[in-house]
Amino acid sequence: MSWQAYVDEHLLCDMEGNHLSAAAIIGHDGTVWAQSATFPPLKTEEITGVMTDFSEPGHLAPTGLYLGNTKYMVIQGEPGAVIRGKKGSGGVTIKKTNQALIIGIYEEPLTPGQCNMIVERLGDYLIDQGL
Repeated sequence: MSWQAYVDEHLLCDMEGNHLSAAAIIGHDGTVWAQSATFPPLKTEEITGVMTDFSEPGHLAPTGLYLGNTKYMVIQGEPGAVIRGKKGSGGVTIKKTNQALIIGIYEEPLTPGQCNMIVERLGDYLIDQGL
């Protein structure tokens, strides 16, 4: 399966009539493997900040998580594995695998829990596959 198919079929899947507003699979070095048409372009320093937070949990909490110039307040995640952010009625979930970052951005009516489930389920699968 191509990386784009993972984005189109797994990350942008229908969840009780709703879906992520944007999604991407990005290498740890910031290289985009696949993304939805609506995914914002990321800056190198945004990826660096995310990767630093995975190795040093809490790094982004004081300044916020930035993706495509959008600032998210960092909320509870799983240190070294998942970063979650909130902005208004939407937010973001980032799951780290061995080689990539799985990123899902959502807006209401999709819930934070649904976003977490979509992103983390694919991330766990890819980890199980050695990716």
